[in-house]
Amino acid sequence: MGRMSSNYKRLTAVLMSAILMIFAAIPAFGQSLIRDTEIEETLRAYTDPILRAANLQSSSVDLFLVNDPSLNAFVTRGQNIFVHTGLILEAETPNQLKGVLAHEAAHIASGHLARRDQSNRSAYGSMLIAAGLGLAAILAGEGQAGAAILAGSTQFGTLDVLAHSRINEASADQAAANYLEITGQSGLGLVQFFEKFRYQEVLSNARRYPYFRGHPLSSDRIDKLREVTSESQFANVEDTDEEAFALIMAKAKLIGFIDAPQTVFSKYPETDSSKPGRYARAVAYYRAADLKNAVKTIDSLIEEEPENPYFHELKGQILYESGKGADAIEPMTEAVRLKPEAALLEIALAQALIEGGTSPQIDQSIDLLKSALRKENTNGFAWYLLSQSYDRKGEPALARYAIAEQSFAMGNYQRARSFAQRAQEGLREHKAQSRRASDIIVISGAQLASNKNRRR
Repeated sequence: MGRMSSNYKRLTAVLMSAILMIFAAIPAFGQSLIRDTEIEETLRAYTDPILRAANLQSSSVDLFLVNDPSLNAFVTRGQNIFVHTGLILEAETPNQLKGVLAHEAAHIASGHLARRDQSNRSAYGSMLIAAGLGLAAILAGEGQAGAAILAGSTQFGTLDVLAHSRINEASADQAAANYLEITGQSGLGLVQFFEKFRYQEVLSNARRYPYFRGHPLSSDRIDKLREVTSESQFANVEDTDEEAFALIMAKAKLIGFIDAPQTVFSKYPETDSSKPGRYARAVAYYRAADLKNAVKTIDSLIEEEPENPYFHELKGQILYESGKGADAIEPMTEAVRLKPEAALLEIALAQALIEGGTSPQIDQSIDLLKSALRKENTNGFAWYLLSQSYDRKGEPALARYAIAEQSFAMGNYQRARSFAQRAQEGLREHKAQSRRASDIIVISGAQLASNKNRRR
């Protein structure tokens, strides 16, 4: 890949700096990237078999969740798939969502992104730079400012310049149907999804959903796709009960966090004793500052399903963000015990332990954050918390090193080099960190010089 492509990879890494954005901290309908282990794993379960069918390494394709009510999904260079929350809420079945994901995977596998012209690349680069600044502001503690920058970063994925051609769209349709065939799944979900929005074809471009501005729809496309998918031996294969229920729970969780509490209570009234209903209401009670009912409702779910890590996670989040950090440690610990491979759960527990402040708690937070960073090495928020832990432990050199890593992950090379240089003198007994600090200094210096030359 050339210089321009490597720059996009670095810019994309800025977005991948996994800030632990708790849903409630995000302004309603404010566009930003959000993290949630449960929803991410649901999307992964739908997507990974499709990626393998497309001869793509699932570990090389990143999925991002965008907090936006509009119906949209799109791909970017660096093999990244972005999914709007609005798309998840609009999908009636997992198969419909899988169809869209398969279509996006086809754009990656077919190399459609590589054929975009220079003007498209420049527009996308500007968008990522603005988004990176927003994430940096949030990490620095300026949450509102960061959210404002993110919201203004040319509105993730709605750039008309990133639209696919009709030829590429038809090609991606056929490839998606093939991937679903290979995995033994029906392709009719994608047809149903397109049929549902067939009317978008006759709307002006400005009135279409973002997805159909970037993915132009036509009756001819739908008819050809239906012909292929209806002939498949797997045409009538339905989603499993587990897949369907995972989507229902994901929707309930999203609605609970995104919609106004009164809207949630209207959609899921007290008479709805289902798990999705209680899940959404637990979040809505918490957002309405009704801690008693929030805990009571989530406890009822935990009692029925004590091995569900996400119920314990939500209880911990509710307690922590309600100012009861000490009480949050127990449910967060249980969430990590039930799902030790989830980096975000480890980070959440570490944050609560740091607030506890005792020496054993600080030591445990360091272990948790190291474990999380082995899974997500570019998680800027984890590096930031690790710096806090080392600072409280009286290890200033390691704290500075962690800030250097955080800054490097964010693409802030000036700050990364500065903190790495300041850390080096005290890292003599920490050879691995000392070598890494040297690498950060050299790479950051080279990147800063390269950026300076490009500006000339």
